[in-house]
Order: sequence, then structure tokens, then C-alpha cells
Amino acid sequence: MSTDLTRFRGVFPAIITPMTQEDELNEEQLRAVFDMNIAAGAHGFWIAGGTGESILLSDEENRRIASIAVEQVGERATTIMHVGAPTTTRAAALAEHAARVGAHAICCIPPFFYRRSDKEIVEHYRAVAAASNLPLFVYNLPGSTGVEITVDLMQKIQDGVPQLAGLKHSSPNLLIARQFADMGLSCFTGSSHLLLPALTMGACGCVDGPPCLAPEPWVDLWTAAGKGDADAAEQARQRSYEIIDVCKMFGSEHFHATCKAAVGLRLGLHTGNPRRPALPLTGDQRRQLADRLATLGRLP
Repeated sequence: MSTDLTRFRGVFPAIITPMTQEDELNEEQLRAVFDMNIAAGAHGFWIAGGTGESILLSDEENRRIASIAVEQVGERATTIMHVGAPTTTRAAALAEHAARVGAHAICCIPPFFYRRSDKEIVEHYRAVAAASNLPLFVYNLPGSTGVEITVDLMQKIQDGVPQLAGLKHSSPNLLIARQFADMGLSCFTGSSHLLLPALTMGACGCVDGPPCLAPEPWVDLWTAAGKGDADAAEQARQRSYEIIDVCKMFGSEHFHATCKAAVGLRLGLHTGNPRRPALPLTGDQRRQLADRLATLGRLP
């Protein structure tokens, strides 16, 4: 299968999943998050991934998110829908639905919890991709899944999965991005703070949670790098670190709560709390967050 990779480049915010006070999907606010990011220049979206809490959502919720994303985004940006699930059957069903509603591509974490052989991982991806016939992006997130997608394993996946288009590489080993690119794959760095060096190593862009709050500095970095304007790219990189610091200001254990609250504050909305067992921010933390965003000029 030959895939046109030109649309899979740039800044792809890993989108949050807004919730109501009753812990149900807030469809209206999800649409607002897409619109805000498109207006800010985002090239595409990584939907219901780690930042979107997909594995804490029901399959029905994930299907509804896919439908909303495609309807709201249309052709204004590229939609990559996460379909990862503990079983191949569930992941394949989510992939089939993503294709049916019109997503541009799917992404999928490898099988997790139980240790699987390379052969099992390849077969999992083959079945999931075949269910949709969409371009497939592997989600290399070893810190959460316990599975490292090495160059050797990626070669096996490429040999066995015709729909393979690329990956989100969220591993500390940035150097192998060049090897993934040399395989003809679109390699997004999953560490937005590394976008600038990643581009020099063959990465096609970034997918991460912080750009969902404010994609502007990353879009500026991407544009400047494409023009060869090193000074502008470096200035944009420094501005992007301000957003990353906001999302991590209460520690990694509060990342989802902070991202959700920050996006809500920028929109003038309350985008809900993270799904349990994650704990919400305290009132004092929300006030500190609002003060920081105001200082950065990120409040409406």
C-alpha cells in the first residue's frame, strides 16, 4: 500500500477529552477545543491518545469522539484517531469505525500489560490496520506500555503491515528518529520540547499534549525551521517551553488535570476533571494556573 505522507507533517496537538461535571463526554466543548487549535494553526490532531485518556474511556465514548472529530475538523486539518485497546478485537472494531466515519488515519499503542512476542505485536497491528485500510501510525510509548518499538521491531511491522505510515516516537532515544525516517516513515516526536532537534534528525513534526493548550509557538517553530530561519525557530522554541512548564507545574501526576484545566481557562470554559483514578486540581492550584496563564497572555 502506497500512502501519501505529505499531510502527515507539522504540529499535531494530542487533544484533551473535555468532560461534564457528571464525568460524561462534553461534546460541545470538544468541538470548541478543535476550533481553537485550528484557528491557532495546528496542522492536525492526535485524537483520544494518552492526553485524551483513551484507555480510561469506554469504546462507545471513543467511537463518539471519532465521529465528533471528523465532523468538526473536516478537511481543515488532519485527523489521526487512536484505536488502541487491550485486545485485538476491540482495537480492530474501533479502527473500522474510525474509517467508516472518515478519519484520515489511525494510531495504535502496542498490546500492553502482558508481554507479547514480536510476532504477536506484528499480527496485532496487521489485524487492526486491515480492519480500517487507513494509514496506520504506531504509538511508541514505552514508559506507559512497557513495549519499546525498536528499529528492528518496526522493520518487522513494516514488512507485515502494508498500511504502516509512521509512528509517534515517545521514547527517550531520539537518535533513532533518523532511522525511522530512513525507512520512509513519518516519524513524529512525542516530546514537544524536542521538536527543533527532532526536525534535524528527520522527524516530520510533533504530537504532544502541551500544544493542545497553545499550538502557536510550535507552529511558529515549524514554519521558521522550514524557512531556515534559525533565530526565529529558537525564539519560538523558548516560547514553547513556557507552555510545557504550565502543563507540568504541578508534577506529572497532575498532567491530565492541569492540561484540561488550562485549556478550559484559555477557552473560558470548565473542561471537567480527569477520569478517576486521577485526581482533580485543588481550588488553589486552579488559581495558580489561572495566574500563570494570565501572565503569559493565554486567557480570553
